[in-house]
Amino acid sequence: MKKTALPTMLSFAAADLREQIEAMPEGTALIGISTDGRAIAVDLDADCPHVLVCTGAGGGSTTVLRSLTAQFLHQGAHALLLDSKRISHLWARGLPTVTHRGNVAGIHDALVDLGEELARRLDLAETDLDATPRLIVSVDSANGTLHHLTRYWEKFRGTDDPRTSPAAAALEAALWAGRAARVHVLLDGTPTISVLGAAPHELFGTLILARVSATTWQHLAPPAGPTPKPNRLTGRGHVIQHGEAYETQAIWMTDADVVTWLTDPDDAAR
Repeated sequence: MKKTALPTMLSFAAADLREQIEAMPEGTALIGISTDGRAIAVDLDADCPHVLVCTGAGGGSTTVLRSLTAQFLHQGAHALLLDSKRISHLWARGLPTVTHRGNVAGIHDALVDLGEELARRLDLAETDLDATPRLIVSVDSANGTLHHLTRYWEKFRGTDDPRTSPAAAALEAALWAGRAARVHVLLDGTPTISVLGAAPHELFGTLILARVSATTWQHLAPPAGPTPKPNRLTGRGHVIQHGEAYETQAIWMTDADVVTWLTDPDDAAR
């Protein structure tokens, strides 16, 4: 298929792009535009209940998490945002439908609460579940976060407690049962079988990779074929869906874009 020259940046500030984003159906978010000219989106209710984002340095993983989370929030979802760096998602602080946690104790407790919420949702009747807001769990720097959670649990675990961190167990449960509970994980990292109990391509219907090594590509997306040449453009990467890789320019949304859009959408539209 003929490739299309893409702009070096797809800014949410562009009126036509914002209109396209706002026209997406509930549960669907625009990732970006591919080099064959098509809109590349994730549909959480189809075959993509969770999204994995993995990039090298400067690859834009935080921007992608911000863009996707913001789009689902705009559609009425709630979000649990785990920000172990404490500064990557300052836009989320103070928003009424977002729980933002940064320190390891807060992340641990939030994930334990997530496990309880998951169980509650799974017990709901279908009509009650449909009326329950979708819950987006955004995990920035997941590898480091899971490492800190493991060490935290080792420090406080009692002799009769399970060896596995209940926070990590709750995250794994959300990945396996999330579709049935309207809980969806957007995870930034390189999960391994030892941590989450399955190969990444079994847990995530959509993968967004940028500036990754050949080893990482083959670990995360073996069905998508050989590792493509890296592209140093900001926001340029590959989206893997159904075993196919699409070179894509991702949407750029600033913290200010998101806060204004979510708190005063009429102002954002001007």
